[in-house]
Amino acid sequence: MSRLTLLSLQVLVAVVVLVLWQVFSSVPVFGKILLPPFFFSNPVDVFSQIVTWFSTGVIWKHLAITLWESILAFVIGSAGGILVGFWFARQPRTAAVFDPYVKMANSLPRVVLAPIFALWFGLGVWSKVALGVTLVFFIVFFNVYQGVKEVSTTVLDNGRMLGMNERQLMRHVYWPSALSWMFSSLHTSVGFAVVGAVVGEYLGAAAGLGYLIQQAEGVFDVAGVFAGMFVLSAFVILIDMGVTVVEKRLLVWRPTAARRD
Repeated sequence: MSRLTLLSLQVLVAVVVLVLWQVFSSVPVFGKILLPPFFFSNPVDVFSQIVTWFSTGVIWKHLAITLWESILAFVIGSAGGILVGFWFARQPRTAAVFDPYVKMANSLPRVVLAPIFALWFGLGVWSKVALGVTLVFFIVFFNVYQGVKEVSTTVLDNGRMLGMNERQLMRHVYWPSALSWMFSSLHTSVGFAVVGAVVGEYLGAAAGLGYLIQQAEGVFDVAGVFAGMFVLSAFVILIDMGVTVVEKRLLVWRPTAARRD
């Protein structure tokens, strides 16, 4: 399937969903509207709200704050997950000692941590960053940890036979092995970094997309709530595209799967 065909099909799916949403929220079916506008709004009102936000400039402040919180959470959480994942994979004894504590920390509900972070760091940026870090860290950590552990013993033995030291093995064997796992987790982590920022804003903030959605929900502005979610979704897609660009640059050595007609 060509790139253009794939893009066309993706756009077609979105168009069909929006058209059905508009029809079911405005045209009676058997004498009844299936999606009452009070509860579901409609694409026209949602699009109008988004246009109003951007035309008046209201959205830019909130978007910038959420972007900054998400980037910080993504960078800090990813860096921590990569470093600790490599460390644990290369130190099995340390990993065995801390294994139950890592699992305990990962099992904690993040929503419960949000008020605690608000008490510790206040209602500013860092409480949202902390929440996002807890979401991103474990996703990246477990993937990097598994990626390093999955290194082929044959490749390792060949590297040692060729005289590679630990530093060279790390650069030419362990790191390439973990990259595929790492970028797989980073694509997932992008969304979780934004979720952490937005949930933190939703629970307590004076600005941000989460705050904007919470304010719209407070006055039963369903169109505003959906508009905030659409802006948020587009926001995540753009960041994920940036991760994809970096992935292609770093994984240029990886062979592409054979195409099937």
